[in-house]
Amino acid sequence: MLLQFFRSKFKEKLSETLMAVLPILLIVLLLCFTVAPIPPSILMTFLIGAVLLILGMLLFNVGVELSMTPLGERVGSIMTKSKKLIVIIPVSFIMGLVITISEPDLQVLAQQVPSVPNLVLILAVAIGVAIFLVLAILRMLFGIPLPYLLVLFYGIIFALTPLVPKDFLAIAFDSGGVTTGPMTVPFIMAFGVGIAAIRTDKHAANDCFGLVTMCSIGPILAVLLLGMIYNPGSTEQVSAAIPIIDNTLDLWQLFMEEFPTYFEEMALSILPIVGCFFIFQLVARDLNKRGVIRITIGMIYTYIGLVLFLTGVNVGFMPAGNYLGQTIAGLPYAWIIVPIGMIIGYFIVLAEPAVFVLTKQVEELTSGAISSKAMRTSLSIGVSVSVGLAMIRVLTGISILWFLVPGYAIAIGISFFVPKIFTAIAFDSGGVASGPMTATFLLPFAMGACEALGGNIITDAFGIVAMVAMTPLITIQVMGLIAKFKDNKLHQDAAAQTAGVSPDTCGDLEIIEL
Repeated sequence: MLLQFFRSKFKEKLSETLMAVLPILLIVLLLCFTVAPIPPSILMTFLIGAVLLILGMLLFNVGVELSMTPLGERVGSIMTKSKKLIVIIPVSFIMGLVITISEPDLQVLAQQVPSVPNLVLILAVAIGVAIFLVLAILRMLFGIPLPYLLVLFYGIIFALTPLVPKDFLAIAFDSGGVTTGPMTVPFIMAFGVGIAAIRTDKHAANDCFGLVTMCSIGPILAVLLLGMIYNPGSTEQVSAAIPIIDNTLDLWQLFMEEFPTYFEEMALSILPIVGCFFIFQLVARDLNKRGVIRITIGMIYTYIGLVLFLTGVNVGFMPAGNYLGQTIAGLPYAWIIVPIGMIIGYFIVLAEPAVFVLTKQVEELTSGAISSKAMRTSLSIGVSVSVGLAMIRVLTGISILWFLVPGYAIAIGISFFVPKIFTAIAFDSGGVASGPMTATFLLPFAMGACEALGGNIITDAFGIVAMVAMTPLITIQVMGLIAKFKDNKLHQDAAAQTAGVSPDTCGDLEIIEL
């Protein structure tokens, strides 16, 4: 019975994984054999990385559904059943601190800021996430509207930007998306579902989203404050080195040298969550032997999946993205990098591991009212626009604030007019969309293009993660406005029919499957 269950899960997830990864694979191959030829060694590295990515995503998605999601929900519900803030606040803070420190993407961020000691930056970001996780949980428990908190905290963020060196701004905003990575997001999202489960009011389902949103604010504030304290001034950053591979033995060694690194990193990342599982199991003892076995197997799948995924994208995708960016930007018609970037952005977001988690959870918690297909389409459109704007920044050197300030102003402004659930989902999706695929393919792509054009990598290439995190906030809330308009139209038509009056056919709106 258990074997049949695992077989059906693997079959379902394999189909989803291939649909997400194959389009970006085909686009890169098309570019390689047309406008942007690359050396065979880099192409082979990319193809091996793609195979590892597919296997990794498959195992990760199965593992998350079996372990991370039910575990996060149990921890959230057990912790909040006490209804004692003296328990909820310190436990939430400690969990936020430990999980963030173990997030592998945070180590990458620390390496990008040489002017600030790694340990200082890691601890500052982890404390920022922990504080805002506590604030997010308190918001859920007391039913505080999310838009008011967004106005407050993003107002503080943009008020601080004139006090921070401009070379530091893009990295600060990138940190919000980087630190909500593949380990943090599934656990935090399920944690929110578990907390909301103890509430019985009609808004509980809406408030189970928004934790990722709040946890993305903490790192931005932390890095901005560090920029003010250390006053790093101009930061030097060079483009990632592209490996030179002469034969198949070198190719094999390239991947084999990196596997131990990610085995160690992911072991450190998953150990805190494993510890939480056993502690809460000892306290609650609400799982039978079969349930414990299922969660344990799920954790093993999650661990192996992330090792394969991160090895594939870091070793295989990073050099390919960098070289493609250099080649396309070096063409006589360099402007073509904007539409190419938009096409890549449209499909690459679907290969983010946490996107599967978000879209599935949204569909389940809304009982299909917001379909995973509609969510994926909205995310793809948003990321496509953001990558296009990021490529315009690479070409022109425009400050990132010219995009972020109006972008967030629009996103927060819309939030007062759309259903609450769409606002929470939209801001959660920003942190989810800017994951490891963005950091290991799109960022090197922008860095390579910037290097070819002779621009400043820190000010012009960095910031693409922040852009990717911003635009879905608008597109998904626009989807919410459409849903609200459609719902109002249906109610008006129903009221008109009840009153015996024919509904106004001039304003008919085709029902969109959400």
